[in-house]
Amino acid sequence: LGGNLALGWHFQKNLTYLLDMAKELTKTCYQMYAKQATGLSPEIAYFNIDSGVNIETLTVRENDAANLLRPELIESLYYLYFLTGDPIYQDWGWAIFQSFEKYTRQEDGYSSIHDVRNKDNVRARDKMESFFLAETLKYFYLLFDKKNLFPFNQWIFNTEAHPLRIYNN
Repeated sequence: LGGNLALGWHFQKNLTYLLDMAKELTKTCYQMYAKQATGLSPEIAYFNIDSGVNIETLTVRENDAANLLRPELIESLYYLYFLTGDPIYQDWGWAIFQSFEKYTRQEDGYSSIHDVRNKDNVRARDKMESFFLAETLKYFYLLFDKKNLFPFNQWIFNTEAHPLRIYNN
């Protein structure tokens, strides 16, 4: 959603609140990665909205601690980097990429993992979803390319990260 909001701002510059929302949402999503021992996001996290002192703001339950190698945050980092020029989005992407390499890389590919909270025992699932290659790694490549190979006023990505040319009438 962060990337979509940023694109909305790109095409409607007068709606600056869209860019602010995109940045904050993407920052929150990144924190879901950064706060885990492995640097990888759980499939589901819960926000604690209680204002009590010394209470974790983000909790992950046992059955929700898996990482399935999803692309959505990497896609948002790509859009925000090229729309704002802020290198923080590449920095966050690089940290996540290194975590994928360290905790999900297998001899013949990558594997989703059972527990992002336990860096000493992530318990590989021996399963790599096709979207990891088709989307996640593609968005990493695009994020770290020196120029935007798909200018946003000429190309749009569908939900499976296939680039589609925009034709103006």
